[in-house]
Amino acid sequence: MSISYTVFTKPWKTKSLPELARFVSALGFDGVELPVRPGFQVEPANIARDLPEAARIFADHGVRIGTVAGPTDEATIAACAAAGVPIIRVCESIDLDIGYLATEKRLRQGYDALIPILEAHGVAIGVQNHCDFCVNNAMGLLHLLEGYDPKHICAVLDQAHNGLNGEPPELAIDIVWSHLRVANFKSAFWVRSNGPDAPEASWKKHWTTGRHGLAEWPRTVRELKKRAYAGDICLTAEYSDEGRVDALIAEDIGYIKQLFSTVEI
Repeated sequence: MSISYTVFTKPWKTKSLPELARFVSALGFDGVELPVRPGFQVEPANIARDLPEAARIFADHGVRIGTVAGPTDEATIAACAAAGVPIIRVCESIDLDIGYLATEKRLRQGYDALIPILEAHGVAIGVQNHCDFCVNNAMGLLHLLEGYDPKHICAVLDQAHNGLNGEPPELAIDIVWSHLRVANFKSAFWVRSNGPDAPEASWKKHWTTGRHGLAEWPRTVRELKKRAYAGDICLTAEYSDEGRVDALIAEDIGYIKQLFSTVEI
């Protein structure tokens, strides 16, 4: 089984690219998911120039760019191809004004228009499930993507969001297996956000480490190993305790590597 450990570098937007590459490598990651957003190390307006240079800097430190989180226009697709980045990750929101199925139809129309460009450049769009008013579970991903070749439009399965929805990892992985190219690892749980005297309970998400949330990391790893998953294991470094991100991501990369070494099929 060939897997690669990557980390979403969103928490470290103030680091220079060489600093970020050294930091990620020292933590024990093989690669990154790089945000291509205003204010980050690579911005959409300069992607043709800066993404290949970022890939070179990371490579100098033994790290690759496994995915980017950014736009899906032709300029970004071409820059990803030039930099050797295979996947652009997106989350898809549902437009409540038109409804879920109409939003799906509109999303597919957008994908259809991009297929020739993706094919020409050898780049894919990876759609991640996200709880709340988004394509938020494995069946939602499959229903959206099943008509596409995963070399063009693939699934990025995020078991943290499945965990918040109560979706077992064994079912989620089985549902999207035909299109799965990236497995996201983070974890969260629900916390009551008002007091016991409130007339109705309200809840908020608390992002935590892999050992303490609803994402069921050991079960997820077991199912991926059972299926001989080959691809990126992306730790997305999302924690409610933002002051301890560096310590928590160091804990989580150690934990996920331990699981892949020790969990039995």
